[in-house]
Amino acid sequence: MSAEVPVTANAFEAIQNIDTGRLSALSERELRPILSCLVRMSLCSPLDTSDKWGERRKEILRCLAGIETVNSLVGLLSIDFHALEQDAKKEQQLRAKTGGQHPESLFISQLSQGIALEFEHSDAARKLRLLLSELLFVVHQIKEPQGEGYWKQSELFDSEVYLEELSDVLCIAQAELPSLLPITEVAEALLHLPNGAWLLCRLVANVPDAFHKVCCSLVANAPEKEEEGVAGQKRVDALRRLCNICPSHALTVRALCVEHCKLASLAVALTLARCDETGQATSDGDDTPEGSISDVVAFVSGVLLGSDMNVRKWFATFVKNGQKSKDTTLMLSSLRHELVRELKCMLDTGANEIAETRVVQGCAFIRLYCALKGIASLRFNDEESRLLLELATRHPPPTAAGVRFICLALSMLLACPYILGTTEQERTAVQWIRWLVREVTHFERASGVQASFGQMLLLIAIHFHSNQNNAIADLVCSTLGMKSAVKANALTRMKAIFVHEIFTEQVVSSHAVNVAVTENLNADITGYLPIHCIYQLLRSRTFSKYEVPIKNWIYRQICSSATPLHSLMTPLIESYVNSIIVPTAKTDRTNEPISEQEILAVFRHSMLTTGRGSEEPMEVEGERSSLTTQLLLLYYVLLYQDTLLLKTPVVSSRRVVTYSGRLLAQLPIKYLLQQAQRQQQLYASLFPALLRLLATHYPHLCLVEDCLDEERMTLPSTVVCQSSRSSCSVVSLQQALNRLTEQTSLAVVLLQQLSMLSPVQTLPYAETIVSCLPSLLPPSGGCSRVPRRVLQLVHDIWLKLHVLMPRKLRVMTVNALRPVNGGFSATAYTEDDLTLDPLTVLRCDDRVFRCAPLLEMTLRVLEGFLQASRSHLASHAQVTDS
Repeated sequence: MSAEVPVTANAFEAIQNIDTGRLSALSERELRPILSCLVRMSLCSPLDTSDKWGERRKEILRCLAGIETVNSLVGLLSIDFHALEQDAKKEQQLRAKTGGQHPESLFISQLSQGIALEFEHSDAARKLRLLLSELLFVVHQIKEPQGEGYWKQSELFDSEVYLEELSDVLCIAQAELPSLLPITEVAEALLHLPNGAWLLCRLVANVPDAFHKVCCSLVANAPEKEEEGVAGQKRVDALRRLCNICPSHALTVRALCVEHCKLASLAVALTLARCDETGQATSDGDDTPEGSISDVVAFVSGVLLGSDMNVRKWFATFVKNGQKSKDTTLMLSSLRHELVRELKCMLDTGANEIAETRVVQGCAFIRLYCALKGIASLRFNDEESRLLLELATRHPPPTAAGVRFICLALSMLLACPYILGTTEQERTAVQWIRWLVREVTHFERASGVQASFGQMLLLIAIHFHSNQNNAIADLVCSTLGMKSAVKANALTRMKAIFVHEIFTEQVVSSHAVNVAVTENLNADITGYLPIHCIYQLLRSRTFSKYEVPIKNWIYRQICSSATPLHSLMTPLIESYVNSIIVPTAKTDRTNEPISEQEILAVFRHSMLTTGRGSEEPMEVEGERSSLTTQLLLLYYVLLYQDTLLLKTPVVSSRRVVTYSGRLLAQLPIKYLLQQAQRQQQLYASLFPALLRLLATHYPHLCLVEDCLDEERMTLPSTVVCQSSRSSCSVVSLQQALNRLTEQTSLAVVLLQQLSMLSPVQTLPYAETIVSCLPSLLPPSGGCSRVPRRVLQLVHDIWLKLHVLMPRKLRVMTVNALRPVNGGFSATAYTEDDLTLDPLTVLRCDDRVFRCAPLLEMTLRVLEGFLQASRSHLASHAQVTDS
């Protein structure tokens, strides 16, 4: 409209900051929209009486000098606003009583002519009353239940010739009567009047400090479906005009839209406008920093991939509704055009590669379009599909970002398979996947990334071979970082590409077993690793089917594990054990188990490993003897024995390798369990399973008394510094115990020092302590010559040793307390002997029953072997019955 003088951003910023220098530089046309505010500043009594403000007022008066319109504004300020306010309140009361039934305003007398002519011929006070009559009527109407769709046909507001004067009257009235005309209510009312958006900008320009308040109100009161209603579109137009006069607050308004989940079209419009301002929407893209992510991509990705479900649903609804309309003027169409334009600029290199500086930007585009497809159900057009396939099949550099790009591109081909619309496009995808297969080793070596896309390719092929479409969907969703529906019928062509053209089942298994294990595998390593592929192939029995040896790979990965334990290590061992023992219905082939020599090699450096036997264990690297490796192999052995016992009917007709009792006797089971218990946060997936197996097959290692002793001995008060150990050695302790009857004090001192050490520190003294037990017994028919203090100290040290090595210590104790002249065989008892006949423990030297500390130790040993015997007999009965 030629009569309308718009508010410029320069003028708004100047009045907002009261920058008199900038105001003086403005032209009369730029000053016209804010004259009402400037006149009130210069004429009304200020609250600020400082000299600085006095100088500013003079500057403002100089700006106003010579402007003819100022005189009419001065006349408006001379009105009796108090009387006017009282009359207006009376009208509001009358309207409330009549329930809004009266169609005309009660605030003014009967008009002799139209309201527009009446406004032109009236004085300042009359003009103000005419404006208030129209405005208050609309304010009342929009408060009604159906007020949102109300529209006021006003001759006064519709006439262009009165708009300038009408805006002056409106601004003065609102400033002088703020309680009668709250600016938020006035803003809402103007949306229901002709030229309301233009008047609203004028009003806010004269009350610049209310800008944020007005925007908040307009957004919060917006209808839910703004695209479908005229009122909503007018609201969006008004807010866009407001953001044009204050561009610095545009992103704040956009944030309000997201916060309230309203006016999605406004949020998109502001985002596109922001790109224009920052130079990111130039036609050639030269002003865009190379590789930077545009504000459009960042905003839409943030909305769809954010953590707020309501925001995602809100924007997805906007996209879905936008596709239902064929109106190309909608904001959704503008958004798609802008995204396509930016995508073309990024791909406009003419080469098959993607520059290193563009890789991150490419990743952002892939995730954005996958989110639009999977979350907002956007249907790609032909141009979008062509560009996305071109982006996905580009060759990135061998960097960590390049690996990430390839993983996302693979996921997009699975999440959006319809971008392969023609045979030529399918051929392009196949060639790209073949290129990936050839470049896997090069990428892993050059990028230094353990979680390479090679494992992802294998995993996809494995899932396709086993028809695990849900697993493929989970894989895609976890890679993209979003929940996206992957339909099985849409994957038919991709399945054919992977299964028949690139990865046959035998190729997958042969390739997987040659993939290097992940060094220091732990839960902190993210992405798709070799363990994912091996686990899936074990579950599908592919290795057994094609007789591919997998034992060495499993063993190497166990030896290369670290803490915190990877969540797949426990399921991997379970699948491996099942593939060894339980054959499938289709084939009788099974995998090879880990040998006893390989297991013992891991425990070679453990101080708790007992009786290595005559064979020398094989050499292994130093890190393979770590606690994590020992715990995993212990779990493997126990699970193997448990599965073998449960599947006895299945394996009865086959030769299955069983682990000897000699192997199990050499494993420090109790010690390893304690370590896992103390570090449960590092072995979260392993400790419960390990504890279950021990409670089932080794109940004698889970006695309540042992647990209480263990808890008591791990208290901080029982641990002392290493210096106390320096004066006590195995030799000195042996000598002191040999001379116990001659010099008791030395033995007491050494035993006291020993009792203050931690359980691990007392291990070297186990043989010495047990060998001295017979010398502590009282003579036959006489009283004990050993002080009770010595007996109690030995008892406490024995319990401390029992916490770490209960099985070995029990056997040692039984052999040490055998009667000297009882006619028993001189052959030492073994753990198997005592498990079969636990009452052998009570066939000890009779003097034990007259020595309370030693008797308590013997009863503890008896309880342990009774539990072991019960478990052994239960297992034997189960095997016999089957």
